[in-house]
Amino acid sequence: MEKKWNLDTLYTSFKSTEFIGDIAQCKKLILTYNDFANNVSTKDTNLTYSLENYIALETSLHKITSKLYIYCQLVTSVNTKDREGLKYSDILEAMISDLSKAKTRIQKWIGAIDGIEDIIDLSILLKEYKFYFLEIKDNCKYILSEDEENIIAKMKNSGSNAWAKLRELLTSTLTVDIIINGEKQSLPLTVIRNMAYDKDSNLRKTAYMAELKAYEKIEDSIAGCLNGIKGEVITITKLRGYKSPLEETVLNSRMELKTLEVMIASMKESFPYFQKFFKRKGELLGYPIGLPFYELFAPIGEVDSKFTYEEAATYIENTFRSFSDKLADFARMAFEKEWIDAYPRDGKVGGAFCENIHVIGESRVMSNFGGTFNDVVTLAHELGHAYHGDCLNKEKTLNSDYPMPIAETASTFCETIIKKTAIKNANKKEALNILETDISDCAQVIIDIYSRFLFEKEVFEKRNVSSLSTEELKNIMLKAQMEAYGEGLDKNYLHPYMWICKPHYYYANSNFYNFPYAFGQLFSKGLYAKYIEEGKAFSIKYDKLLSITGKNSLKAIGEFVNIDINSKDFWESSLGVIKEDIDNFLTLSKDM
Repeated sequence: MEKKWNLDTLYTSFKSTEFIGDIAQCKKLILTYNDFANNVSTKDTNLTYSLENYIALETSLHKITSKLYIYCQLVTSVNTKDREGLKYSDILEAMISDLSKAKTRIQKWIGAIDGIEDIIDLSILLKEYKFYFLEIKDNCKYILSEDEENIIAKMKNSGSNAWAKLRELLTSTLTVDIIINGEKQSLPLTVIRNMAYDKDSNLRKTAYMAELKAYEKIEDSIAGCLNGIKGEVITITKLRGYKSPLEETVLNSRMELKTLEVMIASMKESFPYFQKFFKRKGELLGYPIGLPFYELFAPIGEVDSKFTYEEAATYIENTFRSFSDKLADFARMAFEKEWIDAYPRDGKVGGAFCENIHVIGESRVMSNFGGTFNDVVTLAHELGHAYHGDCLNKEKTLNSDYPMPIAETASTFCETIIKKTAIKNANKKEALNILETDISDCAQVIIDIYSRFLFEKEVFEKRNVSSLSTEELKNIMLKAQMEAYGEGLDKNYLHPYMWICKPHYYYANSNFYNFPYAFGQLFSKGLYAKYIEEGKAFSIKYDKLLSITGKNSLKAIGEFVNIDINSKDFWESSLGVIKEDIDNFLTLSKDM
């Protein structure tokens, strides 16, 4: 079976009565919303009534636009050439951009209401949205005039949105020429990148070289995409009054700058431990001067653990059950109800993601499953996102949107459950292999993420002056990798094109989508330590924590489980868990 996801609970097709009807209903709601915005005033005699009406209208609009847009996104993510999906994506973007002036007016209205906290406290309904309203009020200083916001929203459709679509089309349809067993083949990029995990070292290197060669076909076009998007972001950031795109991201993450600084400083102090790991892995694989980039994911020793998709589903369900029945039952349901699009194919985007669809109380997971243990871990990761969405389903729609850093917590927690259980049940040889995989994954989130952070930071700084050439982008990436990986990697074999294959750089509304992964990794390590300390009873507290992530700051979420995210001690203790794993790996590998 192809194991494609089923989207029928959203819509059966773009021609379905439900889809066409919702498009028409969405247009009507937009008119109603615009009319409401044109009539609001801080001088309303009954502001409580007006705010309650706003919540009802905003909720209805959010539900229908998200349902329509997510359907388009899901269809085109597995078939980037789908004409209907691309057409309706453009139509919806244009429709939604028509709301920008009204949204600006309403947000400024809310921001200008004196004593809004007192008004909120007088209404049972509004109390549920207190965090939502106060966040709008705090962010009002960064909102431009109605006309400016309207122009920006409409220009994005032919700007950053168009550039991102072009990049997605170019990478998803790129075929890579490769010779395998003497036979020349042209394979999708996603298939080639999965070869990094193959047990054949010659194939890993061949795939790496072929991948880099293939990028030459699209490098200048993708460089144009990146320059266009980053240039737009810089312009809008300046207009809004942010000091930098990084400051905007930190504030939108409901995070304090101090938190990021303390976390990054702690990460950098751990780099020598990771470099020891890379050096030792390189030695085991026969590379005395450092690990080549194409061997980052190479398995250690003979690895026979291949999983069918069905075996992966059973393994994940059984392992999740060690934490809680609720999580295990949820995973089983996701597999049984065809929420997952499993295998790579031509026209499908690379990587993996989860889309939580709050309006129907479901999620969809996309993967490029290849049968390795790492693919099993990836499925568990994405199901963690889906479970996070499930814990939020009882929350109001407007209280269900959580910031980027906390988004990677549930996913990484599920990864940890899988890996720790696998190591516990393995023999020495198997434990070493699993431990190596776990540390390699942590290195991606701590070391490689830092290189991506450095890359994006420098790209923004230089793009502020002028556009960057393809060669400049490659050199910045190589420099960032050398600083992050240090002596752990062979400097003759790095990856100058990581800015092409990672989609996060092209999210104009989510810049610096790199450090949130590190936050999620380390925060989840702290949560896992709490679980080990408290046992299965912790699962109830864990579910509650996930349910409040849409209406609290990161600091408040941490405090819910007695974690101070502004304390270096916390980050060092989380990194200490990884350091112990590295020490264990070094000890176990002495006999090899």
